[in-house]
This record gives sequence, structure tokens and C-alpha cells, in this order.
Amino acid sequence: MWRERALLVILLLLLVQQICATKKQDHGCPLSSCGKITNITYPFRLKGHPKSCGDNRYELACENNVTVLHLYSGKYHVQAINYNNFTIRVVDPGVDQQTNCSSLPRYFLSRSNFTDTYSDIYNMDPYQAGQYSGRSNWDRLAFQHIVYMNCSNPVTQNGKYVDTASYVNWDSKDKYIYAIAGDLKAEDFQVGCHVKLVALTSWWGLDTNNYSYSAMHTGLVYGFEISWMRLICDQHCPSKHGCYYYKVCFFDSVSQEVHYWNWETSWGWSILIIFTMLWAWKILLTVSLFIVILTCKWRKRHLSMFESIENYLEQNNLMPIRYSYKEVKKMAGGFKDKLGEGGYGSVFKGKLGSGSCVAIKMLGKSKGNGQDFISEVATIGRTYHQNIVQLIGFCVHGSKRALVYEFMPNGSLDKFIFSKDESIHLSYDRIYNISIEVARGIAYLHYGCEMQILHFDIKPHNILLDENFTPKVSDFGLAKLYPIDNSIVPRTAARGTIGYMAPELFYNNIGGISHKADVYSYGMLLMEMASKRKNLNPHAERSSQLFFPFWIYNHIGDEEDIEMEDVTEEEKKMIIVALWCIQLKPNDRPSMNKVVEMLEGDIENLEIPPKPTLYPSETITKD
Repeated sequence: MWRERALLVILLLLLVQQICATKKQDHGCPLSSCGKITNITYPFRLKGHPKSCGDNRYELACENNVTVLHLYSGKYHVQAINYNNFTIRVVDPGVDQQTNCSSLPRYFLSRSNFTDTYSDIYNMDPYQAGQYSGRSNWDRLAFQHIVYMNCSNPVTQNGKYVDTASYVNWDSKDKYIYAIAGDLKAEDFQVGCHVKLVALTSWWGLDTNNYSYSAMHTGLVYGFEISWMRLICDQHCPSKHGCYYYKVCFFDSVSQEVHYWNWETSWGWSILIIFTMLWAWKILLTVSLFIVILTCKWRKRHLSMFESIENYLEQNNLMPIRYSYKEVKKMAGGFKDKLGEGGYGSVFKGKLGSGSCVAIKMLGKSKGNGQDFISEVATIGRTYHQNIVQLIGFCVHGSKRALVYEFMPNGSLDKFIFSKDESIHLSYDRIYNISIEVARGIAYLHYGCEMQILHFDIKPHNILLDENFTPKVSDFGLAKLYPIDNSIVPRTAARGTIGYMAPELFYNNIGGISHKADVYSYGMLLMEMASKRKNLNPHAERSSQLFFPFWIYNHIGDEEDIEMEDVTEEEKKMIIVALWCIQLKPNDRPSMNKVVEMLEGDIENLEIPPKPTLYPSETITKD
């Protein structure tokens, strides 16, 4: 009886061996060929062959006697198939197989298109970029990138950039095309350059330290290798709970064999599970504790901010009306009519019960303990001047903070002085009057209140115009209150907008920060109003016109008439006053009261100020 059982076992083993051998030989399908590729067999199959032959994921096509592999929507020509190390070498069809260096790859392809390991259970790509060599070492296949860069200017200081002009005829819109071999690092990018095309090569003779474009093209002709190692390993461990979790399948490049290794004992697997669960519990506990601490800190910080706002409003008897959030929402009509948006938050149009229109600023995230909100309420809430925007009321409701202003139907000044639209136009008489009124408003902030108010953000966007084009200084989020006799402000208190900030905010050695910082900002504003252009013009035709104050100084100071023959007396007066306001040292600038006096006086009484020095723009050379 036992002999019969032994014979049955032997027959079953032989049957299993025969089935495996048949599978390995691809069900007895013969070798296929197409062109120079004569060894097409499992896992590959040619299109049109029986479905039992090969794997449909590794289907090749024979087109015009050329073996073709369809890869990422591209058709690549097969150069060789190596069944010993499970790789297939392909080449881009756009590359001329002769020595014609003018040919170019047709498809954009990089290493990132391929996974590096077969063991990613979520990735089912049939081809990979590498394979295991030994139990722990991962060997990438010898991929090298050939990167084509399109540059707007010639690159002469970087040896990695190889000029292709003498080899390739590019489109006329492409200016300078360079080729780079190897991986492209961040420091390799030159100004005005961008990637035009990326191709791959596995040619061993490409030296990335010393190469020519002909060598790069030889690499493109050779092509690149990809692996079907994942399929081989799937055959060794067909269950995803096999190789992928506690078994390892790897290819030994020395012995040219595939090896399979697993944990032989169940206790080893149990230890791994327990160890993994302990680590997962530790990570979960740490993350939960971290979230709790962050939440507590966030709540404490915001509660402190709201309390500081509430305390300030209770301790100061301010003129503006305090509204509830419900009243503000009703006033704004559900916040449907949005006027604008900025870093501070959003502005909506609203209407009071009396029918008057208002602008409602809903503040976003607060800086510090609500200091931006407090600054605006504290400064503008105690002012009343025809050239200062009027704060009608405010709202503090939890995290919601709102400011209710008088409505300015003509918006901000910047759209009138910078717009190219002819329909949006202000005469120079109007601009001149606006400049005087803005100066009066800033002078009032400096000298007309019990406390000196420093705005720190004078610019065209913050000058609003009512229905009669009367200007009003707005946006006091950066403003600070100081005693009038305290002329120097702590440096940490100063902020502003680049292009309008005084130089003493950046440099310690030219003077302290005071109300003269607002004078400088007003000078930059005045220069833009007079010229109806930005002070810094990167698109100027001549280098001396890049920084407008220097250009205009040269013409006025030298009494030249070039491009200034139509300048009115008011314009010239505005420009001279602006040049006084933007002097480098704060002590050389006039006060805002003096600025008003200069603008209202006769031009004959105005002297040309010294040319500013030590500015970065001073390095601009004359044409």
C-alpha cells in the first residue's frame, strides 16, 4: 500500500514539475522574430500571436520589419532583449541610427517615469528602472539623462552646457539650445533657461565630466535599458502576502540568478508583527500628544489676542461706534458686494440705516495680539481731518474683526496714475491739488493730534478718492502712536511696502527712524504722481532710466530740456519737492509742514536738492 502511495506522490511531483516547466517555456510557443530581434519569447509576445503565448503586458509589435515597444504613449524601437538579466534595450525612434547628430528624440522621458523596485504593491507598471543585487543592495540600471535646455541668453560660465547650434537646426523661436549630460541639479539652472526635452541613455561610454554633443548623441543611439524583474519575482512569490511582507526576491548580478528567501519560522513573523504594532502605537501616541499641545497653544494664543483687543477697547473712550457682528453682516448685505482683497483681508460695500454707503474691511489673520486691529482703531479712531479717511465704527466678535469706513466711490489713486486706459485720466492740475491735500493729511498725523501718528505705509494704493476726488489717507494697520517729543522710533516697530520704505529702515548707519520715514514714502508717491509711472522701470530703453528719480534729477539739475519740454510748473515743483523728500539721510529731508509750504509756494524759491548717494541704484551708469 505504501508503495502505491509513494508512486502517486512521485507522479504528482512530476506533473507539477511539467506544469511549471511548461509555464516557464511559455506553453511550448516557438521563438518569434522581427527584423534584427530574433529571440522574442516569454514574457514577450508579438501582436497578433495566440494569447497563450507570452504575457499581454509585454506585447511587442512588428512594424516595417522593426520591433516596437509601446511605452508611455510612445513607440520605441527594440535594440536587444537580455533574458539573463531580464532587461530590454530600446531607443527613441526620432534618433537617427547612423552618425547624423542632427536627429533628436521624439519623446520626453526621464527616470521618474519608472519605479525603482518591484515590491511596491500599489504599482503595477510592467517595467522598472532597477533590480536587487544581493539581499540588501539596490542597483539602479545605468540610466543617464540627456537634457536639452532652451535659454534666452548665451551661457558661457557653465561648462556643463554644450552648445548644439552647429549640430541641430532648431525652430526660429528657440534662441540658444544647450545639451547637458547627467542629472540636472538646482545650481545648474541658469537665468532665462528652461527644460525643453529630456531623454535617457544607458550607454556606458558617456563620461559626464568630459563630454561632447557627439558623445551624447552616441548615447541616444545606444538607447536605454528597462527591466521586467517584477514579473520574475511575482512568479517566485505569487501571493502579495508572500514576497511583499516577509519574503525577499532578488537578482544576484554576480551569479546571474534569482534568489528567494523567507522567514522559515512562524515565531519570526510573530515577532515582526509585535514589533511593528509597538512602533505604530508609539507613533500614534506621540502624534496625538503633539496635536493636543498644538491645539492648546493655538486656543491660548487666540484667546489672549481677543482679550487684549477687548481690554483696549474698554479702557479707551474712542469716537467710532461699536457694532455687533450681526449688524455688520446686515450692513454688508451678506457680504455679496466685494470691493477688493489684500493681505489684510477683504473689503465689502455696505449701507448704513441712514442710506449712506460704507466700506467694511473684514480683517484676516491677526499679527501679534491683534496689534494690527488695535493700531488701526487707536490711530484713525482719534483723528478727524478732511484728508484722513473716517472710521465710522468697528466690530469685535470672537475671531471676527471688522472696520467700517466712509465709502470712497473713486477707489484708490494707483488706478488713475498707473492706468494705460485713456478713459481713466486725471489732469495735472487735479494731481497737483491731490498731492498738496495728501501732504496736509500726513502733516496732520504728525503734528495735529495729541500723539504723533506714524503711518509707515504711504503709497498710491492707500490714498483713496471720494466722489469729488478729494484724497484721504487710509489703511493704518502698520501705524504707530508716539509722543510728539519722542523723535526716534524703535527699529522693531517699523514695517512698510518695498519701494516706498525709507532707507533707515534697512540701514543702521544713516539715521534713526522717525516721522521722516513717512516723508520719504510721500516723496516716492509724489514722484510717481508727477511722472504717472512707477519709480523703478525694468523695461526702460536706457539703463539710466531704470530708476526714475535719478533720471529726472539729471535732467533738472543739468537744466536739460530733453523729454521735459511739456512739463508744467506744477509738475516740476512736485518733482523738486519729491527729490528733497527722498534724500538718503533723514535729517536732510523736510518735515511734512515744510513740504506743504514748498508745494504751495513759488517755484523760484525752490532749490535743486543734492543728488541722493549710496543708493543701490547709484551704480547705474549713464548711456
